[in-house]
Amino acid sequence: MASRSSILLATAMLVALFAVGLCTTPLTFQVGKGSKPGHLILTPNVATISDVEIKEHGGDDFSFTLKEGPTGTWTLDTKAPLKYPLCIRFAVKSGGYRIADDVIPADFKAGTTYKTTLSI
Repeated sequence: MASRSSILLATAMLVALFAVGLCTTPLTFQVGKGSKPGHLILTPNVATISDVEIKEHGGDDFSFTLKEGPTGTWTLDTKAPLKYPLCIRFAVKSGGYRIADDVIPADFKAGTTYKTTLSI
């Protein structure tokens, strides 16, 4: 039979795991100043992402890889304008990849923050 302290310890661990699961942040991306159709600067509101890639509207795959900047920004320069809206795929440092569909619209405005349906 389990001791009372073992049951209390197990209960405390379950409560802690549940609380950590609830501590997620809705993910947003801000389009940086100076962004235009062929030059994109994105700043996520969380620092726990890496390997950011973009898929153009109507594209079959994530064919554009953004470069990470020193200030938590991700940048992409292309010769031709991108086809919007853009889907964003990224790695979460705690594990796995996530995809945010149609995050950056065709009529985006630099300096604007766009919400995703994801929480990190």
